[in-house]
Amino acid sequence: MAAPAQAGSAAHEYGFIGALQQGGPITWITLTVLVLMSVGSWYIFFVKLIDQQKIIKEGRRARTSFWQSANLREAANKLDKNGAYRQIVDDGLLAQEQHTKLTDPIDQHDWMLGSLSRTQGAIASKLSTGLAFLATVGSTAPFVGLFGTVVGVYGALIRIGAEGQASIDRVAGPLGEALIMTALGLAVAVPAVMQYNWLMRRNKAIVEELAHFSNDLHGYMMSGGTVRPTAATQRATGAAAATRPAAGATTGASTTGGSTGMATGSTTGASKV
Repeated sequence: MAAPAQAGSAAHEYGFIGALQQGGPITWITLTVLVLMSVGSWYIFFVKLIDQQKIIKEGRRARTSFWQSANLREAANKLDKNGAYRQIVDDGLLAQEQHTKLTDPIDQHDWMLGSLSRTQGAIASKLSTGLAFLATVGSTAPFVGLFGTVVGVYGALIRIGAEGQASIDRVAGPLGEALIMTALGLAVAVPAVMQYNWLMRRNKAIVEELAHFSNDLHGYMMSGGTVRPTAATQRATGAAAATRPAAGATTGASTTGGSTGMATGSTTGASKV
């Protein structure tokens, strides 16, 4: 009975809870910092992921239905009121109205280009909000965990020296216990780095799509609505081409009917003669 009791006591002494209890306030503070880093990084990841998904869905809607509208006002109403693409369209329309009020004449092309560029920059800056925290967590969390390990090793060596026993069973337990903080630091840092890289790659793709849309919008506004994206032009051309065979078939039927009538009339006249 004494052996199992001693084994249970040793397991509790050298476990994770035992490491926290023997580590003192510094170990608890280190653990708290790592937990806050982990919670903050996962919160930012999910928030930015939701924001990105909204912009991606709005971009799909803009590609399918936006350019099919009669004018920009009607097209803007098809987009989300607080969406990124709607913001670009609204700012473009506002810049077009403000250009006529300028006392010092500026080329409308440059004025519109500058306004749309500022809007894209504001959206890109908003998308990047919080990513610096992920980068900070990914680069510092291992060192925070290493700091906890150093403190734990120092405390373990002090206790071993005070007891005056340096056998392997007295050294391996406390030192292995102190390495838990390094493992926790890596467990916090690795997901943060992966989240940062993935979100940055998606942000780059979103910004590129916004730049393409802004360029198409700029060409549309500068041409008075005659210049449209290639995809929209192809869809309009395809729809027009689809109606031409039907019209040709109707015309052919009319021509055939007329010819048949003329032939019948000629035959009747010949019989009378």
